[in-house]
Amino acid sequence: MRVKRYIVDTMPDAMLKIRSELGADAVILSTKEMKIGGFLGMFQKKKIEVIAATEGDATPAPKGKPAMPATPAKPPASAPVARQAVPEAYRKSSQLVQPPSSPQAATNSSTLAAVGLQEREDPIITPISPAAKLQAPEPELRQPSVEKVPSLASARLEAAIQSATAKEHTSTLSAQESTRSAKEERLLEEVQQMKMWISQLAKKQGDSREMPPSLQVFQQQLMNQEVNPELADAWVDDLYEAWVSSGKMLSDEDMRAQIRTLVGGFLKDRIGMGIGNFTKIVYIAGPTGVGKTTTIAKLAADQIFRLHKKVGFITADTYRISAIEQLRTYASILNVPLEVVQSPGDVQRAMQRLEHCDLILMDTAGRNYLNELFVAELHSLLAPSAASETYLVLSLTSKTQDMKRITEHFSKYNLDKVIFTKLDETESVGTIYNLLNEYPLKVSFLTNGQNVPDDLLQADGELLVDILLGERKL
Repeated sequence: MRVKRYIVDTMPDAMLKIRSELGADAVILSTKEMKIGGFLGMFQKKKIEVIAATEGDATPAPKGKPAMPATPAKPPASAPVARQAVPEAYRKSSQLVQPPSSPQAATNSSTLAAVGLQEREDPIITPISPAAKLQAPEPELRQPSVEKVPSLASARLEAAIQSATAKEHTSTLSAQESTRSAKEERLLEEVQQMKMWISQLAKKQGDSREMPPSLQVFQQQLMNQEVNPELADAWVDDLYEAWVSSGKMLSDEDMRAQIRTLVGGFLKDRIGMGIGNFTKIVYIAGPTGVGKTTTIAKLAADQIFRLHKKVGFITADTYRISAIEQLRTYASILNVPLEVVQSPGDVQRAMQRLEHCDLILMDTAGRNYLNELFVAELHSLLAPSAASETYLVLSLTSKTQDMKRITEHFSKYNLDKVIFTKLDETESVGTIYNLLNEYPLKVSFLTNGQNVPDDLLQADGELLVDILLGERKL
């Protein structure tokens, strides 16, 4: 097995290096955030340490050199330990003292080898037996080699202790740095929120513009829907300028039409078209508890009953208790095949077994995707292609800041389709517009209940405008 360590800026860089150097079958063993550089603990750069491994036993030979004859591979040695180094040290010392062709050297070598083997069971310094001393004709030459062995063993033991101490110190510093980084991020978020509240308060106190009643109602509605103040102010300013340019003659009906046109224009390029006709596999990703498995069942039922497609299920959600059983129940009801996978190799074999299906829906494990490392692990399990689509599932009952953080991590992997769930469990949909405004996303589906397949809505501009203005209840 080949194991290699990488220090990179982002996980996509690590994935590129791992696949190019270790191959497509490489596995990520561990990931850890770290900081390097800086001055007096400040201005440090965030890095990510990634350790990956592959099952290959040997590295390819350099170009231009003749290939060496194959020799039996020896198992990799463990960390240097003094007890394992003693027999080798005795053998080398003996070779330095006596020529290998001398009979006495052969006797000494066998004696020292016996002592080296005994060292594995006894303490580091083991006296040579009297019989060995009588057989050796030159004790004054053996003595320096015997003294050299304990000193070499002690030096290696001391080096091992120093290495372990250094690793422990490094891990302690890394833990302290990660704790300090988390505190700094929380402090930065609090400062940003305070600045936003202060700016809103100052704008309210200084905004003495005369606005028509319909525009005031719209402004209040945006606040109730928790739309980002910057986006809401931009919309209100555009509508106010349109009202002023008309000589303040726009009626309430005309103003409502202007509002719908403005919001509809915002949504024009941010609405997805659903699952494509030539799509072969759909990956469903998202954090825990957002309803991924139920959403997959709704999508499958829609494709089976409306488009009469043959659908297959793949699940990699082996973390949550009864997750597989839940999807297996849906598979039994819909009469579709189900495959369970745990590695990229399993995914390829499952796809081969489901080649007869028109569409494959893959359920992924729900993890804490606030951590970018889990996002990278999930991406290594997927195999995006021209015939695949990946959907991010987010719950409208989640906190806006958490949804932004998760979206930011997934957007690094060119994920641009999103499904919003639990529309029936919230009264504010401003988060949809906030995410669409900050990230290159497209809304494809909305879910408003747990009934399969009824509570699945294809996203469209009119629907989203009605929900924002409170003109349609779902």
